[in-house]
This record gives sequence, C-alpha cells and structure tokens, in this order.
Amino acid sequence: MNIVLPFLNRARSHPDLAAVTCSGHSLRYAELAQRSQALAGAMLQQMGLVPGQRVILCMENRAAFFETLLACWVAGLCPVPVNAKLHPKEVRHIAQDAGASALFCSEGLHEGLQQTLLEGSNHLHLVAVDAPAYAHMLCHAPMQAAAFDPDDTAWIFYTSGTTGVPKGAMLSHRNLLQMCLQYGADIDGVRPGDTHLHVAPLSHGSGMYSLPHLFNGGHQVIEPAFNPDVVFEALQRYPRVTFFAAPTMLTRMLRASHGRANPAGNLHLITYGGGPMYVSDLLQCLSLFGPRMVQIYGQGESPMTITRLSQQDHEGAQDAAHLARLASCGTARTGVQVRVVDEAGRDLPCGEPGEVITRSDTRMRGYWNNAVATAAAIRDGWLWTGDIGALDERGYLTLLDRSKDLIIRGGSNIYPREIEEVLLRHPAVAEVSVIGAANADLGEEPVAFVVCKPGASVDPQTLDALCLDHLARFKRPREYHFVADLPKNNYGKILKTALRQQLKQGGT
Repeated sequence: MNIVLPFLNRARSHPDLAAVTCSGHSLRYAELAQRSQALAGAMLQQMGLVPGQRVILCMENRAAFFETLLACWVAGLCPVPVNAKLHPKEVRHIAQDAGASALFCSEGLHEGLQQTLLEGSNHLHLVAVDAPAYAHMLCHAPMQAAAFDPDDTAWIFYTSGTTGVPKGAMLSHRNLLQMCLQYGADIDGVRPGDTHLHVAPLSHGSGMYSLPHLFNGGHQVIEPAFNPDVVFEALQRYPRVTFFAAPTMLTRMLRASHGRANPAGNLHLITYGGGPMYVSDLLQCLSLFGPRMVQIYGQGESPMTITRLSQQDHEGAQDAAHLARLASCGTARTGVQVRVVDEAGRDLPCGEPGEVITRSDTRMRGYWNNAVATAAAIRDGWLWTGDIGALDERGYLTLLDRSKDLIIRGGSNIYPREIEEVLLRHPAVAEVSVIGAANADLGEEPVAFVVCKPGASVDPQTLDALCLDHLARFKRPREYHFVADLPKNNYGKILKTALRQQLKQGGT
C-alpha cells in the first residue's frame, strides 16, 4: 500500500484535469504526476537518499509543496511538513528530532535555514524549490512508486508545541487512506473538477484534506495565506468551492462580508475545526453561507477524524435542542470509537465531563522517537486526547476545554468555554478568552481577555451582569482585560499560554 497510488491512478484516468493552480499557473494531473515522479527519481539517484529517510518540507503555500509531498511517497521516503512561519531554530529542532536527511524550502527561507542548520551541524541536503537546482531535478527520468507496508510511516505531523517541545505524531499509509475514506463517508463526495481552496497552511489540516480531492480529480487552488477578500473572490470565480478554515478565519470573513452581494457565491462546503466555534459566531456563519458547513474534531494524532457535526446537524429551528447541538462537535466518525472516561479509564454517565479517548484506524502509530510520550498518549489501543468533553444520550460530543485549561476554583471545576460562550452573546464582543489566575485562597479564579468589535465598547459591570444571568456566581470572571487582539499561533488557535504570561506581567 502506498498512499500516492490513488493520485497516480487519477492522473492516468483523467490526465487533462486541472490539478493545481497557484499564482496564475496551473498544472494538469498528468503534469503533476510526471514532475513528482521525476523529482522522486532525483531524490534517490542525484541526492542519494534512501527509502525510509525523513524529508522536511518547509515552504509557504505553493505548488511545489504537492510536488515534493507526492515525490516523497513515490520514492519511498517519509515527508515531514513544517509550517513556514516557524523560527529557523524551531525547524532545526524538528529536523534533528526527525533525523531528517533532506529539507526542501522556499527561496525566501533558504538563507535563514541554511545558517541555522549549519550552527546545529546538521548534515542534510537543503534545496530551495525556487532555485535552478530544483528545476534540474524535475528533468530527471520519472520512477514508479515504491511499495510500502500499510503501517509504514507516511507523514510525521509535529504538534504546534504551544505547551512544550513539539512531538512528531507518526501517521501511517493506513491512517491517511482511512482519513480519505472517512472524508467521503462523512463529509463530502468529491467530483472531478471540484475546487478545493487552500488558504490555511498546507503543512497541516488543509494539506491533509487535499488528499481526498487529489484522489478524486479535484482542483487545488492555492493562495499564499488567508485573506477574506481572496476567499470571497474565489467563491465567485471557481465552481463548487470547498475549503478548510479555523474558526478565527470564519469570524474574520463575517466582519469582511458586509456590503457584498451574494458573498457565498459558488460555495459548496466549508469544513471547519482546529479550535472552538462559538454558537453566536456559528449562527452568523449559517446566516451568511447557509447550512454548507461541517465541523470536524480531530488532532494531529488522529488527523481530522474523531467526530463531525454534519451539514444536516447545522440545520434546525434554533430552539434549545438545536443550539445545544450546534455547541457540540457532533458524533463519532465512520469507523471511530469515542468515549468519555475518568482518570482510571472508566466510562462516565451521559452529561458528565471527563477526558475524551478514541480508537480507530486513523489513530497515530505513536510519537517519533518518544516512547514515554507514546505510552502516556496510547493506552490499551486508545488515544487519550487531553480534551475534556461530555457525551449526551444521542452520542453528540461537546468539548469543554483542554484538560490543561481547566480552572479549579475552591475544588469546583470551571470550564473556560462556557464562560466564553456567554460573553460572546454581548453584541460588542468580537473575541474572548478565559484563563485561570492563581489565587492564594481558592487556587484559581477565572480571568477574561476581551476584544471588542470596531467602534464598540462595553464595561466590566455589564459583562459581569451578563455572566450572572447565565452562570453560577462562582464561575464569573474575577477580572476583565480589554485588549486589541488575542495572541494566536500560526494556525489561528488562541495561545492561552501567552495570555497567562501576559497576566503575570500586568494583564495588558
């Protein structure tokens, strides 16, 4: 089994379909296959790489990402995609941890990476995909795809490392193939010629979700970065557009949609995930785009594949039952088991919060070169996600928070998300994040960081009254800090670790 074979089959059956468009230049399926197979041959014969070795892909969104990714699989190598916004020292750590033998990057990153890698005495091939040497590699004779065992590692996905040193989740060919099959079963059936728009980093979820589209004749339209105007333009220009977005991207689109005629255009589907989607924002998105949305909950350790909130689940009368469903992240994906358990691994009753654990053929093999972390995360075949959630009687999972974000006040658990949901009901509030602040008597107290909408304002007393109307008194924030922006990582996730540090330094 080689995860590249479905793509090569599609290139053979539909050679003239548009495969990738970036910066006004397009490649057909036959061209993308030929370039990837030639690059694979050059990797082995010109660079001297050996099947099984790891190859870092560190570049901004561009067509070369797909060429190098596919080439690695053709050659029998293991790609390690890395976000281009990481500091060169962070990339060096990943390259060293993975024992990488080569690194493909964009020209703009080449000098900084070269200097940093030299400082670390890394002996690996460094290739800029915009340079003549890369173009020369594309002229190599194409090779046939290597054979893999289904459980061989096909993608090492390094965690974002917001709470410590990144760990490399090993995803096998079986994992990725199952992810693609689940996409077709649970999310959407891709048709030849469908458009998949990439505005999020290809090194993560957007790149992974390119696979079912490449396997079924979809057209990958690549943009360098997310911009609401670019997305709205693409929705007018291309047919049957799908794209993956973090919730923060969708809230930016909401703000940029005012005054646009038919902003949804040719939208077919938005798949969103990677962070909490608050009900107030989701209702606005449904008003703007219609029920053409699917929420997915997953992790790098189980890529995009734990639960889903379907398009049909998004439809409803906006009564209490519908709103509760919208606050959830849906039900278990096809072929996936999901449980909520206590610290001993015992199932908890419906409605009672506990840690979410999951088991499926998409669960990672383990962390690269880290047996201790693997043993902590995988127990008796189950992946312990570190997320706190609760299941209802119909199997819908509602995530409350990461276990590390849980606030314990005087022995009572407080989940920041329930406070955030209430604060976002106020029309002046654009974004909010709640963290725990140390308290000598109670252990922790909730503190809210609030971003107001442009031109709007609200005072702490009003927000306090709002909380008291909807929450137990002990859950209301002790302090409100009004800020211009919330710190986020490269994937749009709010960095609560940075807020905790900010609080230590004086709050604002």
